[in-house]
Parts: sequence; C-alpha cells; structure tokens
Amino acid sequence: MTTSRNAITRRDSFRLAGAAAAAAATARAADANPQAQPTAPAAGELNDDADVLVVGGGTAGTIAAIQAARAGAKTMLVERGSQLGGTMTVGGVAFPGLFHAWGKQIIAGIGWELVTETVATDGGQLPDFQAQKVPHWKHQVQINPYVYALLAEEKCLQAGVKIAYYEFPLSAEKSADGWSVRCVGPGTRRRIACRQIIDCTGGGDLAGMIGLERLREDETQPGSILYKVGDPYQPGREQLQALYVHGADSSNSVTRTQANLTGRQAVLKRLREAPAKGGKPARLIHLQSETAFRESYRVLGETVITHADYTAGRVYDDAVCYAFYPIDLHTRTGVKPKPLAKGVVPTVPLRALAPKTSRNILVAGRCVSSDRLANSALRVQASCMAMGQAAGATAALAAKGKTTPLDVPLADIHRTLREHKAIVPGA
Repeated sequence: MTTSRNAITRRDSFRLAGAAAAAAATARAADANPQAQPTAPAAGELNDDADVLVVGGGTAGTIAAIQAARAGAKTMLVERGSQLGGTMTVGGVAFPGLFHAWGKQIIAGIGWELVTETVATDGGQLPDFQAQKVPHWKHQVQINPYVYALLAEEKCLQAGVKIAYYEFPLSAEKSADGWSVRCVGPGTRRRIACRQIIDCTGGGDLAGMIGLERLREDETQPGSILYKVGDPYQPGREQLQALYVHGADSSNSVTRTQANLTGRQAVLKRLREAPAKGGKPARLIHLQSETAFRESYRVLGETVITHADYTAGRVYDDAVCYAFYPIDLHTRTGVKPKPLAKGVVPTVPLRALAPKTSRNILVAGRCVSSDRLANSALRVQASCMAMGQAAGATAALAAKGKTTPLDVPLADIHRTLREHKAIVPGA
C-alpha cells in the first residue's frame, strides 16, 4: 500500500510534536546564550546573485575575493572545505614567498597585507629581505596558519564577501548576463547567477567542467603530508616535518582520498620507527588534515608562460603582476631548485589568466596557463596571491562594465591594482 508524500500518520504527528518541543527548548537556550543561535536548515534550492563568483578559497581565491569586493563588486566565495587559506592552512605549508627579488619588493597588495598582519598579530618576525647571499627560502615568511585563516576570513567579511563553505560547483551554464552555477553541499543546493567567475581551484576544476582545455603531464610532482613528532609544535616559529606522497593528484575525490591514505600511512610508519626518549615511545604531536598538492591540471590560456619566458624575465605587454621563485620541480629523488639569473624578475600576463576562447571567466593560482617547468615556480604562494589580486580587480571591472575580462582596458586594471597597493610591472 502506498501513501501520499504529504500524508501524516499518527506516529508522524507524535514525532513532529516532539521535534517542535525540542526546537522550542533550543530557542529558549539560545535566548539565554546568544552565542548559540540556531540556524534554520536550507529548504529547497537557495538562490544567490553576484557580480563575481570565486570558486576555491585557497591562496589565490581568498585574495581574489577580497580584491573584487573592495573594488565594489558583489562577491561570493565558494569553498569545498571549512576554512580559507588552502595550502597554507589546510596543507600546513605556512611559509609564503617570495615577495622580494634582488633586495626590492615586487609583490605587495592584499596578500602582503594579510601576511604581515598575521606576523604582527602573532608577535612574529619578518626576514631580512636585504640579505642577498642566502638561500631563497630565507626570504620566505614564517606565519601562524591558524591566525592567517582567522584574519583571511575577517577581511573577506569586512569587504562584504559572502562565503559558502562545504560547497562545490555541480554545473555551470552560460546565461544572458554571464553564468548560472549550481553548487551542492551537505543538505544544500544552491544556484548562483553571476557575471564573472574566477576559478581558483588549483587544478582549473570549473574550467574543465565547462569544457575548457587543460594541460597536464602523465607524471605529477609528489605532494607532501606535514606532521611533527617529538616536541610541541610552535606555529609561526618553525616548519613542520614533511614526507613525500608520490603520485599525489588533486584532480578528483578518488585521487585525493588515495593521497591522504598513502600520506597518513607513511606518517604512521615513521612514528613507529621513531626512536624512544627516556624509555617512552615517540609522540605524534601534530598532523595536517590533508596532503598538500603541488601539481595537477593547468588551464590552456590565451598565452602560455613558457620556461624560456619565465627564466628570461619576459615583460609581457599585458603584464598584471610579478612572480619570483626558482624553478622548483620535485621528483622521486627530491628537488634541486634552479635560481633565476641575477636581476631577472618574471611577469604574469592577463592572457595567461584567461582560458583560451572563453568569456567571463578567469583563473588564478596554480592552474595559471604555463608549461610544467614554469609552473613549478609560478605555483608558490606569493605569486598566487598576486595573480588572485589581478584576477579579482579585472573581474570586478568587467562586471561593472558589463564586458568580458580581456576587453577591460589594461590601464583601468593597473590603476585599480595600484589603488589597492599592488605592485604593477612597468608602473
């Protein structure tokens, strides 16, 4: 025997009455404790509209969202995890750089603002950026990843960014005004109508979803899982221990799961092998919740930054930011960074952030259009922050002008970036 979906049985009525009583009790408790206000569950599909939708709240996406919002765009940020920061926070690589080249600052703006405020809030110390005869990592900045995540979220909220955690796009379709993006999360279905999209997923996930061409090799660089055995971890004062996770691939949930399983088993093996102290076994003090990934897909853009262009310090005619880091390709045997020639400072063109033949979408961060060797240097955090800010400014201007990013006058992009304290090539 079947019943209508709307029919309520006697047992249902008792259950609903009990639920109502529980809800009333919860409301009374919330009134007594204003910090415990309940949130109504989402009913049906939620609908949002935005000028700019940023997908991915990692290193590039956080900065892109803040910049777009500060430039006056109604901005929404969708992040599949529970906090902002990506590799720096969830991955644990809390060591951003490089902001300086050859004794001169070449990346500033919102990323630098966030990093320096993190250091100041944590009572930390910046490196001596004038020291030249030191390894490149001496110019990277030790930050407390927990403080960074809190400040990143605060700055998004202050700028007016609407954040949707635990959600990811299910589909994206072109519309008369831009895009209609459907997202899904636990208990949530959401449709977002937006003028511009910035894909900051690391692997160009959204770009791939809508059929734009991406690049990758059969082999990927190993990821790393970060942990600490022994003395208490001091965030912002030291870096964690790391183990390679070979074959780590962030392309989908299956490969991510495998990378995390492999990484955690490697940590467990290392823990069991660690020497005892004072007759007591070594203790695992800290373990990051996810493997940090170095490589997956890159978007094929209107321009591809090549290894030759990068190492020559080519200044593109549509350059929107600088980048600076040695060629840094990790393999099964480790990594041997190849420093740039003295005085060389590479640039990133806007066309490398624009997927080929696309409209109303940009990418920023690790998925920037580049060959593999160039990407091994471009993928680092300071450069990703600079790309994120450039993409955020461009998308905001495109939304305001009801045009596509590559039709926004470059002078307007540069002016907006300078207004928000970014360093623009040639300025």
